[in-house]
Amino acid sequence: MLRRKQLPCSANNVAKKRPMRKKTLCLLLGLLLVPAACQKEKQAAKAPPPPKVQVVVTKSQDVPLYQEFVGQVYGMKDIAIRARVEGFLESIHFKEGSHVKKGALLYVLESQPFEADVAAKMSRVAEAKTMLAKAKSDLGRIRPLAAEKAVSQSDLDGAVAQYEAAIASVEAARANLRAAKIQLGYTKIYAPISGIIGKTQAKVGDFVGRSPNPVILNTVSRIDTILVQFFITERQYLHIARRYNAANPSDHPNDAEPPLDLILADGSVYEHKGKIDFVNREVDPTTGAMLVQASFPNPDEILRPGQFAKVKALVRIVKNGILVPQRCVTELQGRYSVYVVDKDNKAQSREIQAGPKVGSFWLISKGLKLGEKVIYEGLQQVKNGMLVNPIVQEVKEVKSADPESK
Repeated sequence: MLRRKQLPCSANNVAKKRPMRKKTLCLLLGLLLVPAACQKEKQAAKAPPPPKVQVVVTKSQDVPLYQEFVGQVYGMKDIAIRARVEGFLESIHFKEGSHVKKGALLYVLESQPFEADVAAKMSRVAEAKTMLAKAKSDLGRIRPLAAEKAVSQSDLDGAVAQYEAAIASVEAARANLRAAKIQLGYTKIYAPISGIIGKTQAKVGDFVGRSPNPVILNTVSRIDTILVQFFITERQYLHIARRYNAANPSDHPNDAEPPLDLILADGSVYEHKGKIDFVNREVDPTTGAMLVQASFPNPDEILRPGQFAKVKALVRIVKNGILVPQRCVTELQGRYSVYVVDKDNKAQSREIQAGPKVGSFWLISKGLKLGEKVIYEGLQQVKNGMLVNPIVQEVKEVKSADPESK
């Protein structure tokens, strides 16, 4: 029977110690890994939740686009009162700033020189009539004699010529008399229309009708309807004209022109709507602007000539337009972008094309679709691709827009 070879005592001890060392190493590694795993669990437990951000859900609506133009108010008729003859102003027969009726006496100029001229012209008429009577008598006496050959034919011709010349002299004298009476009538100035008269530019005793004294004495304005004149640039005209030519029939039903709004100096909107009367035929080459005139009813005579106001005109209606609050939009070097929350609640930066501003909103021309979530509050803590907790925020729809506000 073979005997197992006995190992030396030292070798046997080494063989026994090797498994012990492995166990010790595993135990040490386990002790080291347990705190690391615990630390990761604690860090995971301490990780902040996704930040809460307020978002708005994009909706579509029809957005009417308006444009504002600064205009000046005029009366329906603004008639200047002028002195048509020269002379000293003798009297004024109206109260400044009051209503006057058509045909009412306004001014009286001195009439003595014109009355004297009328009297002289009347004497000329009387003299011409006397000469006519003499020429007629001579012709009546010579004509029978000429028939009997008692006088020559030349004498008859001379009498006929004298008679016809006398008739012409009477007509000329009467015409001069009518002209003198017209000049005399110009010394009294009457209201050409019914309306409001302004401040007189001449006082009693002033010599009027010749510069440097005022030629325009006053102005009478009819203001039951007022006119507002404003200018549009050539670029605006082309922009509006092309839009109207390319507009859908539904944008302008029945081909009716949309009414105009008038914004007064205090910011209030005038209660009566207006309409465009005409667009001037040409663009002023010195200013590059085109004149447009609109009329507004003024039954209460609140508006007066000379006021400035803004005309608000409907340019077009954007069908299914998407509006987002302006605070959602970030601008950098002329590029506009928003943060959109995707279906995985991750914030994604997206470049958009911004249209006109609409109050506190922005009309988005390109880059957003219906039903998308756009971050409204909390943009400072959001990065591209970051997980967020979106909270929907309701916003009011906007009914009007000014395309020139951008």
